[in-house]
Formats: sequence, structure tokens, C-alpha cells
Amino acid sequence: MEKSNQKITTFLMFTGQAEEAMNFYISLFDHSEILTIKRYGAGEAGAEGSVVHATFSLHGQVFMCIDSYVKHDFTFTPAISLYVTCDSEEEIDRVYEKLAQDGKVFMPLAAYPFSEKFGWVGDRFGVTWQLNLARN
Repeated sequence: MEKSNQKITTFLMFTGQAEEAMNFYISLFDHSEILTIKRYGAGEAGAEGSVVHATFSLHGQVFMCIDSYVKHDFTFTPAISLYVTCDSEEEIDRVYEKLAQDGKVFMPLAAYPFSEKFGWVGDRFGVTWQLNLARN
């Protein structure tokens, strides 16, 4: 695993979509990449080829994820979300549109008393994102 100086790392648990989610997320943000990936082999606890453990970075921020082979009664919840400060209108519009596709809109992309442009969406994997346009 690549060493990170980050003390606290967001850890995302999927049930078979970890690699798809990582590839989707790294396509949204500049300076993003999959750092490490370890897969289940034949006869191991998880489905062969699914993710035992992986790390990826989004604009330099490191995340971890797995494909849990245990089925749980829970999944992602909007009570916790990833908050993204977007540098431009082009970025917030593009990222919002892609995250909202096949997802759920909690707050449409618009002006609000606390932000000139903000949106909150749950993506197709159930991970929620708050997108805010940085003030000039």
C-alpha cells in the first residue's frame, strides 16, 4: 500500500462495485488515480476478482475501499457525505451532472443563502456528495 501522510482516511465499503466506483470517481476529478488494488482469488472468501482492499486518490485526497463478501443490512447513508469545493462553474456543473446520473438529488444545483452555487446528490452507488462552488 502506498504510504500516505493522511491521518484520517475515508473508507468505503461496497458489495461488488468497488472497482467500478473507483474508476467513476477518478474520472471526475483532476489529479486522481487508483493507487493500489488487491483482488480475491479463486476459492477465497469474496467473489473472484472483486476487491479485497484498494486505495485511490481524488485530487490528492486518499480513500480506501473494499468489496465486502458479507451481506449487511446497511449501506451508505446521506447522514455523512463527501464535501467538495469546486474551483469553477464548469467543474461543479460537470461533476454534479455525472454524480446525479442514476443517483438521487437531495438539493438541486442552485444558489442558496449559504452559497452562490451548491448541490447535494447521492450517486448511483449510494455515496452522497455536497458540491460547493468556491468563492472568488
